[in-house]
Amino acid sequence: MPVTLDGKNLTIEDVERVARHNETVTIPDAVMEDIQACREIVDRKVEAREIMYGVTTGIGELSEVVLTPEQTKMFQKYLIYSHAAGCGKPLPVDVVRAAIASRINVLCKGRSGLRPVVVETLVQMLNRGVTPVVCEKGSVGACGDLSPMAQMALVPMGEGEALYKGERLSGKEAMERAGIPTIVYEARDGLATINGSNMIAGMGSLQLCDAMRWVKTSEITAGVTLDALNANMLAYDERLHTARGYPGAVVSARNIRKVVDGGDFLTQTGKKVQDAYSLRSTPQVVGAARDSYEFSRRMFEIELNGVGDNPLFFPDEGGICITGANFQGTPLAFALEMLGTAVTTIATLSERRTNRLMNPHLSMGLPAFLTKGAGMFAGLMLTQYTAGMLVCENRILSHPAATGSIPAAADQEDFVSMGMTTALKTRQILENANAVLAIELMAGAQALDFRKPLRPGRGVQAAYDVVRSHVDHVDEDRPLFDDINALTEAVKSGEVLRAVEEAIGALE
Repeated sequence: MPVTLDGKNLTIEDVERVARHNETVTIPDAVMEDIQACREIVDRKVEAREIMYGVTTGIGELSEVVLTPEQTKMFQKYLIYSHAAGCGKPLPVDVVRAAIASRINVLCKGRSGLRPVVVETLVQMLNRGVTPVVCEKGSVGACGDLSPMAQMALVPMGEGEALYKGERLSGKEAMERAGIPTIVYEARDGLATINGSNMIAGMGSLQLCDAMRWVKTSEITAGVTLDALNANMLAYDERLHTARGYPGAVVSARNIRKVVDGGDFLTQTGKKVQDAYSLRSTPQVVGAARDSYEFSRRMFEIELNGVGDNPLFFPDEGGICITGANFQGTPLAFALEMLGTAVTTIATLSERRTNRLMNPHLSMGLPAFLTKGAGMFAGLMLTQYTAGMLVCENRILSHPAATGSIPAAADQEDFVSMGMTTALKTRQILENANAVLAIELMAGAQALDFRKPLRPGRGVQAAYDVVRSHVDHVDEDRPLFDDINALTEAVKSGEVLRAVEEAIGALE
């Protein structure tokens, strides 16, 4: 079903549908009329030779340079050329598509002043599968993501490079093959196409979608370990969490109870009066991440439906033009810093639970390193080393980039968000965290084999079945890197979550 872009109702799930599932986008006629009405104001101001930042002036430190009428016509092309100055490997296709969808929705607010044909061209690129090749590094997150967005903006001109039906082509050839006419940017068009934090917005929207699936999978993984260690589930009683009042903790405890429900371990004897924090505190920690996620999501959906641009035009107020800093990426950077910190914290908790499964002094009777032949065999000992390395890297990546401003443009742009750096490192945090959960799941499944014939909870059993579809029981030592990678992909793809929800119903 097409996603309607009207500048008002875009969600992170909508962005994911467009970016990853190739849903088409549409723009209501009334919205296009608003874009045209705003453009007419710009045309009148240009004709009257009014001074407007980035339209009849240069940009950044050069904003005091007033352009001649002839320069005004040519400036937008050179603006795109000069700003396409990034480096590094290309961003994934889904990130670039998400950024384009995000930018279109900004332009649908009817306050940017560009011609409707630019918006229509971007829509056709999404709908026909033309994805610009965009270097991942170069943005400082103000004035928006100028460098990567400029690479994106080359393709509507028939320049740069693009991916089309799996081939990397020149922008001109990609547009021709897709049957999309190229355009020449006129006054205001180029800057309006690039002047926002839309690469951060697009990438971060996808990360938020991934992160919530990961959080739910972490609750499933915790349930596997709780069963395997015969944990005391009184710590998950809803009354306990309601008494404190954090909504995320209430939901997390409820989800984990649902995962372990129906198994034999709930009624087993020999439980400790109080388990270690890594078992007992899981709802409080994951719940804090859930509550933080809600803040981050709110910030992103404000951005997706706001006007991150400069300058802005106000047709309903006589066409006034106001210049400011709505391109500033700090709100998004803060949201992603919080998300990365939350994921890193839960991954740390996961590694500590894995340690309890491995350590015979802590594992409630399980064999050392989950092998019957300890000494001759090391079992899963080294998988915890890998988890420890990943957690260490995530801790380093959790150091904030959002405090790392470096002035640019001869100090005219003397504070920047570094939000793109935050987005890139948050992506790596999530990649690492998928593997940390995979390692705990592998260990939990191995532990459950030693607990037979006791039956785990229904959700735990569903997760166990997914593990065993990718990873055999480790009876004798063997190389485990392929097992870890296969199970990491099952976590990342949502396979574990889907299987569990099919067995016990949707998690909150």
